[in-house]
Amino acid sequence: MLHQKYPFDSSLKHHFIIALGLALWIFIFLYFTEPLDVNEFGSTEKLIYLPLYGLLGATCYSLFLPIQRYLYYKNDKNWYVKTELLFLIIFVLVAIIAARLFYLYVVQPDRNPYSFQYHLTGIILPALATILPIIIFGRFAFGKYKNKQTEAKKIEIKGEGNYEGLRLFFNDIVCIKSSDNYVEVFYKSNGEIKKSLIRNKLSAVADEFPLLLRTHRSYLINPFHFLQWKTEKSKLFVLLFHHIEVPVSRTYQNDVKAVLNSTTE
Repeated sequence: MLHQKYPFDSSLKHHFIIALGLALWIFIFLYFTEPLDVNEFGSTEKLIYLPLYGLLGATCYSLFLPIQRYLYYKNDKNWYVKTELLFLIIFVLVAIIAARLFYLYVVQPDRNPYSFQYHLTGIILPALATILPIIIFGRFAFGKYKNKQTEAKKIEIKGEGNYEGLRLFFNDIVCIKSSDNYVEVFYKSNGEIKKSLIRNKLSAVADEFPLLLRTHRSYLINPFHFLQWKTEKSKLFVLLFHHIEVPVSRTYQNDVKAVLNSTTE
């Protein structure tokens, strides 16, 4: 469960929208519900302190964004349930500390403050109970939206007739090998190489995706994954990333060299 992928949007723009929405919601919530310390403010104090409370909440949320981005790229652009829970826990802890310090040194510097336990249970935790659903919903909604956009950018290698095809990003395709009435697709998934067998002809795939390069009557490669040339017993091969070796027949040598040499210049 904790290792399952979670819908996530890495766009800072969308996270700043969540932060601004959070600031506005905190202001509205405090202004109209007037929990404990807020009902002691006068009209002028409310207009001073309540926007600052909202700004404090948005700042607490934004503080984690650089770390969030780091974790996202460290996990090969994957986000998991456990990572999302880690973010929420850190946000809650930082928000509790920030709210307490703000209360002590800004709101009540010269008055008798509430004890930490009373402040936590009577004000901070009830406020967080209304704030967290906004954060969770906003992050989940933007993540789902991003996933839908991402899915729309995938290509599909179709199977003949009613046979299922394979949907994936073009640059996740490493190479495709002909295998009788099937094609064997080698592709990258979560940092590993996987293979799928699809009922189709290599020529049909080549016609549909001209950016794939024919190196042999039985092989298509994605030039994006080209690593280096290899010659063995007078035969030419291309080495692709992920330790995949593909033969190059004499028929296609000139075209293959022209394309691959131009991509590495």
